[in-house]
Order: sequence, then C-alpha cells, then structure tokens
Amino acid sequence: MKPLAEEIRSCRLCADRFASTATAHQPRPVVWFRPDARILIAGQAPGARVHESGRPFTDPSGDRLREWLGLEEEQFYDQARVSIVPMAFCFPGYDARKADLPPPAICKKTWHHRVMSELGDVPLTILVGGHAHKFHLGAQTSVTDTVRNWQQHAPRVFALPHPSWRNTAWLKKNPWFETDLLPVLRARVKEVMDD
Repeated sequence: MKPLAEEIRSCRLCADRFASTATAHQPRPVVWFRPDARILIAGQAPGARVHESGRPFTDPSGDRLREWLGLEEEQFYDQARVSIVPMAFCFPGYDARKADLPPPAICKKTWHHRVMSELGDVPLTILVGGHAHKFHLGAQTSVTDTVRNWQQHAPRVFALPHPSWRNTAWLKKNPWFETDLLPVLRARVKEVMDD
C-alpha cells in the first residue's frame, strides 16, 4: 500500500467537478502533514496561489496567519513540527462571480478520518475558519461566536477566523481577538514548538 500522503497526492476524485468551474483546473492536492508534528493547522482549502505553488499558505493569508501565530516562515514550514491539513486538499475553484467555492465534502469524507488517525494526539490544534470549526469541534455557532468562546477549548485547541484580507473588517469589529486571544495563542505556540 502507498503511504497515505502519497495516496492523497494522487487523488483525482474531483477532476470533473474542477473542470466545470470558472477556473477549469485540474486537481493538485497540497499535502503537508507528518504524524510526529507538534502543531496541526486545520484550514479550509488551498486558494489559487497555493494551487500554483503546491505549498500551503503561500499567499497574504499565510503571511497574516504566521503573524498571528508568531512563527517565522522557516518554523511554519517545518513538517516535523507543523502539519497543515485543510478540509479539502485541492483548490475548489471559483464560481462565475469569481467567489471561492466551498471545499468539496467528498474530500473530507474520503480522507479526513484517516489523516486524523495517522496524526494521532497532536499537542496543539489551530482551527482556521468555519469549515474547520464544524469538522473538529462540531461547531453549530457562527465563526464569531466560536472564536469568541476560544477559552472553552484552549490550550489544546484554538479556533480562529480565516486570515483572509476579506476578514479585515471582522478584525476591526472584534478587537478582543488581537488583544485577548492572540497573546495566549502565541505563548502556547512557542511553548509547544520549544517542547
């Protein structure tokens, strides 16, 4: 049997779905996890830039996320310490209005329980965006309410909004995120990375 990461990299389940999007692209699973990692970043799905680079968070969202976590690029991409597992491993494409399509549910159904089983007990899980909140926490509340109640899951799990530029207004409306949550998150990231 192929290793799980290799199986995912060769996945073509969504080829027809992606071909029918406005971007008409081919699948390119972006796989970035190892069982011995100290931190799991569970995100939504790769964007167009990540689809091109083949490396997660190689975009302005990644810059913001690294700032939130207090990690340099070299630390962030150290697979021995940080695994990045989105709810869909491929870029889902854009609709006709150039809006991001949601992660296809078939990806979660096919791969996620196997990936989580292989990762085992990760000391720190960071959930980025509503799709990850729903899968990992069973969240039934809004992103704002889930993130606002971050202390319910800390210090092992932190729920964050997506670091997209589209959420800049959200950050301005919720200053507690930067003043209350981020200092605790950065301290926890440092603790886990140094352990």
